Amino acid sequence: MIQVGAISSTHGLKGEVYIYLTSDDPRRFDNLKEVLLDMGASKKPLSVEYVKYFKGRPIVKFKGLDSVEDVQKLHGCPLVVKREDALPLAEGEYFIGDLIGCTVYLEEGSVLGELADVLKTGANDVYVVRKPDGKDVLVPVIPDCVLEKNPENGRIVVHLLPEV
Repeated sequence: MIQVGAISSTHGLKGEVYIYLTSDDPRRFDNLKEVLLDMGASKKPLSVEYVKYFKGRPIVKFKGLDSVEDVQKLHGCPLVVKREDALPLAEGEYFIGDLIGCTVYLEEGSVLGELADVLKTGANDVYVVRKPDGKDVLVPVIPDCVLEKNPENGRIVVHLLPEV
């Protein structure tokens, strides 16, 4: 499963919701017919009735959710799609979920730690690498720092910039 967004708030009284995007494509919902609402223990399929935008933010209306009361309880729930319904990636791009858990190596071969999270900063992503001692190291995802991404083998190689 690939997370494409989360329900952030209601919009109006007819069951429309604002979506917090977790996809790089702001128009991700334009051609999406169905998503799965991740409710923790279960996933509920939702059919997309229509999508509109306000200041670049998607507002989605799901079939069968026709009032503000129907959608209020869904606030914060992630929206996921099956991997086969995910947007195709360009060469060298990976889903964040495929990178989390990879072992991160320094360029000389020693283990720095494990990739624990990826922060979206706007300028560039930042890898949160959890060292064996439990401390985190932040690595900007730029060509000077991330030398290799190989999630198929669970491996990422980085170069750390000198601290200022």
